[in-house]
Amino acid sequence: MNAFLGAIIDGILYSAWLFIIAVGLTLIYGVMKILNMAHGTFYAIGAYMSVTLLGWWFAQGLPPAGSIPVMIVAALIAGTIVGLVVERGVLRFFTGRDPIVLLLVTYALFLILEDVVKLIWGVDPWIASDPVWTFGNVYLGPLVYPTYNLIIVVVAIVSGGFLTWFLQFTAKGKMLRAVIHDPEVSQAMGINVSRWKVSAFVAGSILAALGGAFTAPTISVAPGMGVEVVVMMFAAVVIGGLGSIPGTIVGALIVGFVRSLAVHYWPEVEVFSIYAVMAIVLAMRPQGLFSGVELRKI
Repeated sequence: MNAFLGAIIDGILYSAWLFIIAVGLTLIYGVMKILNMAHGTFYAIGAYMSVTLLGWWFAQGLPPAGSIPVMIVAALIAGTIVGLVVERGVLRFFTGRDPIVLLLVTYALFLILEDVVKLIWGVDPWIASDPVWTFGNVYLGPLVYPTYNLIIVVVAIVSGGFLTWFLQFTAKGKMLRAVIHDPEVSQAMGINVSRWKVSAFVAGSILAALGGAFTAPTISVAPGMGVEVVVMMFAAVVIGGLGSIPGTIVGALIVGFVRSLAVHYWPEVEVFSIYAVMAIVLAMRPQGLFSGVELRKI
């Protein structure tokens, strides 16, 4: 029973972490129809920026509780810079091109940015685990978890709640939804579609960096960490339905629980289990669980 409870709690924690990253990819695809292969590197850059600022923060002897705002600032800096550079510097020149071309372009950016990360931060691991121990532990039944893990769950809930509120209940959000559904009509109605695309790409980049920033204290930040999240991130988005925020929530939960149960009960098939679930879902519903039918212009 304790093992099953641990698998369920681990699944929730992993799903929350995965959602923070995947919802940024969902937002970018919804607005720009780009499957951004470089999204995993945005996550890695957020992690590196986080350990850099956390190292400076604790070296100054500043209050440990301030590490949470520091990680948020790190994500804002990393996501804004890399998002603007990639969108304004590269992707805007490929607007309207075939999706396969855009996929290859973002994959090339992924490879380039991986080397840029090595040039800036080197190849040695970076560690900044102080925030994990700052907030102590919490008891969930017979199990003990760092309170920091629950903070990541709160960050995921706040991120998803804010994004949903913005899209559903604000005038700016409704304008963005109009751009998502029909950019041509939105342009004719006077909406600056190009500006909204930049804003959406930067927001998605910040969310990826936010996931990396809050993951950094729990792992050893090293080159290649962006590659590790790509499979899980794309699995969650594809299962839920490309461009659907509710779908991303469900997709992240499915991937999180499947992975957790596999790790606890059959670790040899951890990665295979994700592919298997994705294959089953796509066999029954190729567009994903929550994606609507898209109209094609002929």
